[in-house]
This record gives sequence, structure tokens and C-alpha cells, in this order.
Amino acid sequence: MLKIDIHAHCLPRDWPDLARKYGDERFPVIHHTEDGRHRIYRNGRFFREIWSKTWDPQERIDDYASFGVQVQVISTVPVMFSYWARPHQALELHQALNDHMADTCRAHPRHYAGIGTVPLQSPRLAVQELERCMDQLGLQGVQIGSHVQVSADTHWNLDAPELFPFFEAAADLGAAILVHPWDMMGTDTMPKYWLPWLVGMPAEQSRAACSLVFGGVLERLPKLKICMAHGGGSFPYTIGRIEHGFNMRPDLVATDNPRNPREYLSRLYFDSWVADERALRYLIDTCGIDRVMLGTDYPFPLGEQVPGAGIDALGLDEAGQARLYHGTALEWLGLPLSRFA
Repeated sequence: MLKIDIHAHCLPRDWPDLARKYGDERFPVIHHTEDGRHRIYRNGRFFREIWSKTWDPQERIDDYASFGVQVQVISTVPVMFSYWARPHQALELHQALNDHMADTCRAHPRHYAGIGTVPLQSPRLAVQELERCMDQLGLQGVQIGSHVQVSADTHWNLDAPELFPFFEAAADLGAAILVHPWDMMGTDTMPKYWLPWLVGMPAEQSRAACSLVFGGVLERLPKLKICMAHGGGSFPYTIGRIEHGFNMRPDLVATDNPRNPREYLSRLYFDSWVADERALRYLIDTCGIDRVMLGTDYPFPLGEQVPGAGIDALGLDEAGQARLYHGTALEWLGLPLSRFA
């Protein structure tokens, strides 16, 4: 059976050293050491170690083959978003990442599809790069962060009026949008125990989903195709509380959209990586099997270590497995099954 992982991160082995070029250490840089290690630094400090399977296309294909998964929908690592940077500087980085992604997809069309990245701090440039991704590079959409911290004084949730032209363009182009948590809330106040990733990350996704729902973005753009990574974070699992707040305090919650937030569970897409079989069953029961698709957060340790293991554990019939493994993904991406035949 065809299996498509829609949440697989990829980087080039090297990218422009904008920290040196622009004298700004906030830009992520890669250091390859003599002992064969590969480390990302930002703000002059170590951020994360990565491995050759982050960029080596054949190594990734072979790795996935061992799990019976044939196709990866690659997206950048969120540290590369750089929404705080000057727009033209960020665009330079985004374009380099998108060009690499497109090259990988062209070289291995049966194993890769791609969703690019755009400088959301400039919606005009974001639309421009989205159009380039779709029309020139042959990518299927873009990945964006759960919010946009442009500066210490400028913060946009996804309902910000400034971002609406970007979402409008994505709907017009039929672009697949993957919302990924980034710059997690609580990083400064709860740094211990990896809490930004364990607690802040799910909350980020709920913040993003609620902003899209309550801000009327999904209501105004019914053709918008948005997938919430990490199973939507805490959003689907706290929809009862969210709906209750909507019903009890519409004066605070329903100020920009009068429709019940539960209705939008069938408008959003979700990946399957929730790290718990019961949670995945709940996600499918609550949102619909046609809204869920395989996603792993490959190749990082917080992701699903055996791609598809969570879906396999459900014991679904062939039709149900086909929907989760490729049916929903092809619909979200706007691709025919024959693309990977």
C-alpha cells in the first residue's frame, strides 16, 4: 500500500551563512566538525545536532523503505523561519531552502513531494515566494509557523489582518499549508524538563487553530487547505472546553466569527503523530478519518520512531488504512495517485 509521510523535515547540507553576511548571530548556521558531527547554532549558541539523513535523499529513501513508507513530503526545520529578520534577508534564506527542496523532488519524483517556506513577516514577499514555489518550483504548498513574532513590539497570531492576503493567495492557488509550532510559549518561564516542547508545543497548535477559527479566516476562505501538525496539538482534545467558552461567553469568544468552533474540525487536516493510540482514535472519531494522514516529524527524536506504527496499531480495514496512509494526503496536496506510481 502506498504510504505518504506528510510531516518530514529536510535541510540542505549547507545554506547561506547570513549570520556572517549580515552580522546577525540570530540567523541559524551549520557547523560540520572533523569528527563527523553536524550542529546548528543560532544566537552564537548551540541549538541542535542533525544527521546526514536530514539532507541525504538516498539515505532517507532507504531509511523509509525499511518501514514500508515510499513517499516523504519534505518541509524545512522551523528554526529556519527567521520571522524576526529583515524581510529581504529572510527571503534570501527561504529561497535557498526552497530551491534545494525542489531539486530533491525533481531528482526523486516517486519518493518526494515538497512544501516550501515563506517570509511571513512580509506578507507581500510571502505571497511572491508562495507563487514561485507553486508555479516555478513545482512544490505543493508551504509550511508556516503557529504565530509570527516579527519583533519585540510586533506579534501576529494567524488571524492578524496583515496575514489575510497570504491565506487568500494560498486558497486561490490551492496550496497545501502545514502549520507547525514554533517559538513556543513558555520558553522563558518554563525552560526546565523540556516543557516548551512537551507543554508549549501542543498549546501553540491550539493557539493557531483557535486564531484561524475565531478570526474567521477559515470561514472567509472555504477552499483553504490547512493541516495542523502534531495532531493539532491540544486543539482537538480541548474542543469541549473551547466550545463551552464559545457558548457561555460569546461576548469574549465569538466577536469575529459567530459559528461554533466544533464545526471547523471537519475543515482542518491533521497529521497522525500524537504518540498515543487512544489519542489517535479520538482524533479520527472527532475529526473524521478523511481529515487525518500519516505524519511523523522525521527525523527528530520527538517524532514517531517507526513511521506508521500508530496507524498500524488501530487495526483498521484496508479502506481505512488507505485513507490514512495516502488518500487524505493526496487530497490535501492536490496530487493524483499516479504521481507516485
